[in-house]
Amino acid sequence: MGKDSINEIIRNRRSIFPPQYNDKPVSKAFIKILLENANWAPTHRLTQPWRFKVVQGSSKDRLGTFLSDTYTDITSDQDFSPFKHKKIRNNCTMASAIIVICMKRDEKKRIPEWEEIASTAMAVQNMWLTCSANDIGCYWSSPKLINYMGDFFDFEEGERCLGFFYLGNYNQEEDLTSKRDLIEDKIKWLD
Repeated sequence: MGKDSINEIIRNRRSIFPPQYNDKPVSKAFIKILLENANWAPTHRLTQPWRFKVVQGSSKDRLGTFLSDTYTDITSDQDFSPFKHKKIRNNCTMASAIIVICMKRDEKKRIPEWEEIASTAMAVQNMWLTCSANDIGCYWSSPKLINYMGDFFDFEEGERCLGFFYLGNYNQEEDLTSKRDLIEDKIKWLD
């Protein structure tokens, strides 16, 4: 791959949300490639803290029910939004697969926790770029509901959820343009 290709993939990476997905499934073979690419993220002391749980089929329905029920349980009547409640469940239904992003802390705590969170985020970036290069829609969501995922999964000691990575095919004619502020406004050169 040439440097122009990687530049294009990085600059064209976008969040593509579950309502934009179509009914064409994302293959298990692709998901395996996606996760293998995640596994090659930088990791200090090779702690490799990323952990993933792939949710497909009827498990998506169970996850959607759990998340929407939990939202109901933890939200006051005053703050409850029927729209948000429905959206939580529908995101699970509309996605072809959901990869639950987890981080398992190094048992010896040899490095700061933020470095393991950063490594996990870099693993997710590898997944995102892989999706972009293959025209698969994806989106990382990190609602406060992630704090309750220990009631849905049996986490290992030191493992916790950092979010949900929704996957789905989408119609390529979607307008996915985006913009960024000038990088020059974010740099200070020191000579």
